[in-house]
Formats: sequence, structure tokens, C-alpha cells
Amino acid sequence: MKRQLVVIAIAAALGSGAALGKECKGVSFPDQATVEGTALTLNGLGLRQATAFKVNVYVGALYVTKTSGDGNAILASGGPYEMILQFVRDVGASDLAKGWDEGFEKNAKAQLPALKERIATLNGWMADMKSGQRIVYTFKPGAGVQVSVSGAVKGTIKGDDFGKALLSIWLGDPPNAEIKAGLLGGA
Repeated sequence: MKRQLVVIAIAAALGSGAALGKECKGVSFPDQATVEGTALTLNGLGLRQATAFKVNVYVGALYVTKTSGDGNAILASGGPYEMILQFVRDVGASDLAKGWDEGFEKNAKAQLPALKERIATLNGWMADMKSGQRIVYTFKPGAGVQVSVSGAVKGTIKGDDFGKALLSIWLGDPPNAEIKAGLLGGA
């Protein structure tokens, strides 16, 4: 009987380890995700840190169809992706909007006139985030980026150009180098 319990305990531990995928700062993500029947693989996890004091803000998880350590290759692929941000501290909606504005300014400056209204829509959907809550950006080529905030779908922002510009916030010139390195599979 003891032997059976040990075998069951070992199997459960191995099974749960496989289900967890990867972990960063106590936040776990599975190795796979599915978006409308398309299998996506976890490319990496990155930690967003803010200020000179390196305050932890959120853990980002990037899922893509073909993993790569090259941000430019992922951006150029135009394929579906899912970017999940799980907050590890409380962040106000205005701080999020300011961060997205800065990210688009740094990474899609030439496209800003064409993106302006869609960025305003995105910022309007932001809410005060509490530790443990998530924002999920799901990009589907030809359809745009579906935005979910704290489990509620806010809507879809049209345009493959918007999907690429949004992802470039983390894979282009990111808010901190560690998040880009992590999302590209580094530590």
C-alpha cells in the first residue's frame, strides 16, 4: 500500500511539474496555449521592472507558433501570438496608458499617425490592475488584437500593423532589457 502511495505521489508531482511549464517570480505559465485552434508555444517569460530601483511590475509570457530567440524574426513573421501580462504589484490605469504611449513612441514612431486612434482605444480599455490580475493580448492575423483585462474581453483592435507595433514594445526597444531577454527565451 505504501509503495502504491509513493508511486501515485511521484506521478502526481511529475504530472503537475509538466503542466506548470515555466515560472518567473512565482508566476507560472503552461508550455502551450491554443488560440482559435492554433497551437502556440511559450517562447519565454520576462520581468517588467520600473524605475532605477527595479521595482517588479509584471511577468510577461509570449506565445508564438514558431519559437525564436530573434525578436526581429518574430515581429517579421506576422503570425498569431498571445502576450500575457500578470501583475505582481498594483498598477493604475493611467500608469499603464502612459507606458503604452511611451512604448509606441519608441517603437512605432513613424506609424503613430495611423495608430493614434487605436492606441487611444487601447488606453481607454485599461483599468487599475491588482497583483495577480492579467492583461491578455491575442493577435490573429487579419483580425487584429483581442484585449482582455482581468478576464473580461474589452474588444479587438483591428490591423496587423497594430499587432506588430504592440509586440514591438517588448521585442523592439523594450522598457527594460530583462523583459526582452526573457521573452526571447533567455534568463
